[in-house]
Amino acid sequence: MAIPALLRNLALAACAALLITGTASAAAPATTTTSLHIDATATASPFPHFWEQMLGSGRASLALRDDYRKDLEAVHQATGFSYIRFHGILDHDVGLVQRDPQGKISYNFSYVDQIYDGLLERGVKPFVELSFMPPELTSDPAALHPFWYRPNIAPPKNYAEWDAMIGALAKHLIERYGIDEVASWYFEVWNEPNIGFWAGTPPQVTYFTLYDHTVRALKAVNPRIRVGGPSTAQAAWATDFLAHTHKNNVPVDFVSTHVYGDDTADNVFHTSEKIPRADMVCRAVDKVHKEIAASPYPQMPLIFSEHNASYANLPNVTDTVFMGPWIANTIRECAGKVQIMSHWSFSDVFEEQGVVRNPFYGGFGLIAANRIPKPAFNAFAVLHKLGDKQIAVDSDSALVTRREDGSVVIALWNYAPPVGDTASYTPGEPVGAPKHFSIDVRHLPAGARATVWRVDATHGNAVAAFDRMGRPDFPSREQIAQLREAGKLAAPESMAVSNGKFAITVPVQGLVVVELR
Repeated sequence: MAIPALLRNLALAACAALLITGTASAAAPATTTTSLHIDATATASPFPHFWEQMLGSGRASLALRDDYRKDLEAVHQATGFSYIRFHGILDHDVGLVQRDPQGKISYNFSYVDQIYDGLLERGVKPFVELSFMPPELTSDPAALHPFWYRPNIAPPKNYAEWDAMIGALAKHLIERYGIDEVASWYFEVWNEPNIGFWAGTPPQVTYFTLYDHTVRALKAVNPRIRVGGPSTAQAAWATDFLAHTHKNNVPVDFVSTHVYGDDTADNVFHTSEKIPRADMVCRAVDKVHKEIAASPYPQMPLIFSEHNASYANLPNVTDTVFMGPWIANTIRECAGKVQIMSHWSFSDVFEEQGVVRNPFYGGFGLIAANRIPKPAFNAFAVLHKLGDKQIAVDSDSALVTRREDGSVVIALWNYAPPVGDTASYTPGEPVGAPKHFSIDVRHLPAGARATVWRVDATHGNAVAAFDRMGRPDFPSREQIAQLREAGKLAAPESMAVSNGKFAITVPVQGLVVVELR
């Protein structure tokens, strides 16, 4: 529709004036306010810390490294996590299987023992992913995955040899650690057989053969050994897997599968939806939770043995304060539907794409190379403070919990999408407005105070310091010390509470945890 000349000229003049005064850009979004009304003594539901019972890591042989073990100690101290999962305990660099020139097989448990001893000495138990194929047993020496360390992904040439190896490993572990200890571990058969980590044809049928042989070999050593699968990507195969085990009377102790925030609806749900990164993981958890409920094993434990906001190396996602609200919202949405969710991974001592050359390349870990804590590490540390009972609250940006001592712990966050979504880092500020929380908590003890921890752009954010340095690939020792200091969780604030009322403002992509006691 044409604009009359006078009005058009007035509009152009107004735009010119705005440009001159520097106010032509859109005004910042107004701060939103969320009111929360909480009864500290309300009936609460169980709230086990399912998100921090297990964490993932790179391949098994990395567990022999000093930096890996130091990162493990730091994350264990911050979260108290119980289990670690990694690929490749059967890989060539661990040296378990040997075949002499006459074809006779023997086993060398030296590195296996050093790996598992190192975990147990630090208070962490193995979640044993039985992968990949020892070259000495493979049906296809050329079936190598493109990971930098090139694991073999073929089925065994001879299942009798595979069964004997699995049995020998189980017997050795029980002899070394005792059945009570080994029975407290988990044994998972393979990794993601549905998307290229398994060269059997057809994938599902041949994986089920692998699973059947493996679980029976383990249970033949001791039926208390806890075994599960199918360890698929994209929340796949749970229904078929449980139907197979039921029909063939094959033992199964848990269902495991994986999902990432940028998996597609087509791959996970076989639909054309556009599911936001904030919701994809828990939509997938809900899907498998319902599939188990409808199966012959409705009480079967569900373990998502890998998840994260992205399966790719996206520095604006996994390195930044974006992760705090993403993790908190994932906990909120998934609570009550899964027994264990394992964040992939605890450390960027990690070599799937090769040797790390830049500490903030979008790695999956909570701690960057050179032992630099990321915002995700601080998010896990503050969310560890949540209680083990959940009080219902009407908000998509809050979790309210209670501890055994009666103290109330609240998580508040302000989710916004990442600034960039590629392998190249994108500088800039996230789109959104600060979120103001007005909180009224009834039945707090007289004189209660609030202790407040923050993870945001200016609290516990080493990436901001790294940006100011110019993002060097190889920081100096002095720069590494500065980055470690910048990445530390900021000291908490103390805040007065007047008759149970107080207010908190959370910046965009910020996470706040408040303890009231």
